Amino acid sequence: MKNFSWGHGVVIALFAFIIFILSMLFLFPNGQKNSEMVTDNYYEEELQYQDVIDAKKRADQLQEKPAYHQTAEGIKITFPKDYNNSNTTVKFVLNRTDDQNLDIKKSVQLDAAQSFLIPTQVLKTGNYTLRLMWTKDKTDYRMDYDVIWK
Repeated sequence: MKNFSWGHGVVIALFAFIIFILSMLFLFPNGQKNSEMVTDNYYEEELQYQDVIDAKKRADQLQEKPAYHQTAEGIKITFPKDYNNSNTTVKFVLNRTDDQNLDIKKSVQLDAAQSFLIPTQVLKTGNYTLRLMWTKDKTDYRMDYDVIWK
């Protein structure tokens, strides 16, 4: 067997590094997923962000907050009993974290139980950010939830 020199060590280290990089590319292809900005009009929304901060702060100070839970029918959001369709307008944005094409944005009416449902049919397995925005008696509120739909 030949003598092992430092030149051989450099070549082996270089090949090991190349194999490591290639294995990262092929074994862990998550980096190739669709990475998009959360919203197309990011800069316009940034200018209005103080309103969002104020709405979130008001929502945090509420005694009773809207709550969500997952059922077999979908994601159900329930508001406190003093909310109704005459004094509250509700809209939500359900952002899919990895695919903008699966985003859902709607204005909704509350039912008799002061709730609404995002049906299972429009949801795909994965991570979402639920942005719940509502106006009650001309005051804006907003809450954000991280949702994992299974």
